[in-house]
Amino acid sequence: MTSDRVLIAGAGIGGLTAALALARQGIEVTVFEQAEALQEAGAGIQLSANAVRVLVELGLAERLEPAIVEPTAVRLRAGSSGRDIAIMPLGAASLKRYGAPYWVVHRADLQAALIAAVAAEPRITLTLGTRVDHFWIGVTRVRAIVNRGGSSTDHDGSALIGADGLWSRLRALLGDDAEPRFAGRTAFRAVVPAAQLQDRDPVVNLWIGPGGHLVHYPIRGGAAVNVVAVTADRWRSYSWSTGADRDEVLRRFPSSAWAPAARQVLMAPERWQKWALYDRAPSTLWGHGPVTLLGDAAHPMLPFLAQGAAMAIEDAAVLAREIARSPGDRVAALRNYEAARQLRTARVQRAARRNDFRYHLRQPAASVRDAVLRALGGERLLAQYDWIYRWRP
Repeated sequence: MTSDRVLIAGAGIGGLTAALALARQGIEVTVFEQAEALQEAGAGIQLSANAVRVLVELGLAERLEPAIVEPTAVRLRAGSSGRDIAIMPLGAASLKRYGAPYWVVHRADLQAALIAAVAAEPRITLTLGTRVDHFWIGVTRVRAIVNRGGSSTDHDGSALIGADGLWSRLRALLGDDAEPRFAGRTAFRAVVPAAQLQDRDPVVNLWIGPGGHLVHYPIRGGAAVNVVAVTADRWRSYSWSTGADRDEVLRRFPSSAWAPAARQVLMAPERWQKWALYDRAPSTLWGHGPVTLLGDAAHPMLPFLAQGAAMAIEDAAVLAREIARSPGDRVAALRNYEAARQLRTARVQRAARRNDFRYHLRQPAASVRDAVLRALGGERLLAQYDWIYRWRP
């Protein structure tokens, strides 16, 4: 391999987007992914204008068009009564206000579009069944020690990007081996055919209730609905695909506390998957020399702003920009990337934690929260997210 090549550990959304953005700048990239195959995984994700703008600039709109849904609004609803609290406009309002749409999509469909774009890019090499176990830093380059089937090989590059997720090995190798913070919550997720639900409007439904919340919205061009239910829990696991059954979910959202319409949504999936929620406090220790972190490896956050994937996509765009700006100095480029991203991602992490508190208030505080949101109204509620959605690379 040439020493100018950038190495990426992890072929999730952040790693694949970074590879594509770098290749568009004329930079050769090798991506190492420990999974033997990139299979369909996860459920729906929300992509606000700040992320969509990057994906469109990378030429992914046409590949994603059959799979995306552009919701017309976020409908905020009281979990106990089913009443609307506020309706935050999206659709045309997002285009007018931010110059880009708001998309909801199945994670696997976004990953498939990224993989297809990567496969069509001759500057990118994607190697499955490989894991970056260690690295050695030289004066101007890095040597990654890559494990494949128990055998190790060296790969030389001008930079190494850790896009290996919440439990990042590269983060530990950089000196931060502290465990992520357990949030005391479990998220249950399922995807059901749209025909199973009565409520099939193209909106993001967000129910907030006592000790939990429920989100559902259409994906796969409207053919399916993504359902996520979050509740307080002590269960911990590193896996994000542990099986769960319908009764386990319904016990957490009893009929005595949740409106019949919310319960009808929760009764639609027969089988669920669950994962324990973790994040980390914001950090400024992302990298050293020609090594840095990206996405959840750098700034894992709770899902209560729907910005985890968006922040990884933003990271990718800024990383590629800074490397292109400093072609002869990868170390300077990575420090500039970190400086450009750390304050913003830390702010989003903190805002997600605040939403965790706000979403899950109990009475009487919940009634005060709902009254404030009703008085605020959908337009002003949307304006509170301008600082996120107006971002441009």
